[in-house]
Amino acid sequence: MKRRTPRPMKIETVQRWVASVILFHVGSVPAITLAVYSIGVAKTDHGRGVGLWIMSGVIGVLTTAGIRLIHQRSPLSLWLVLGLLPTAVTGFYIF
Repeated sequence: MKRRTPRPMKIETVQRWVASVILFHVGSVPAITLAVYSIGVAKTDHGRGVGLWIMSGVIGVLTTAGIRLIHQRSPLSLWLVLGLLPTAVTGFYIF
């Protein structure tokens, strides 16, 4: 098997990918945590549970938009739906 020679990458490209991975982790952990926590809160206080559930969606969408901006793309895209994924999944348990 023949080894491929690695392509050189610009430092800016590497920095963008590192920053987007960090933002993904920093943004997805609170979004998923709030989405899951909102299920338990909604059982005792439905209004507070829905509020936490909505906040998880906002954090997810802002995280996705931020990653798009890091890569110098338009933040308005269908990829924003990916940020709503934790909210959509936990919505079945809240309502």
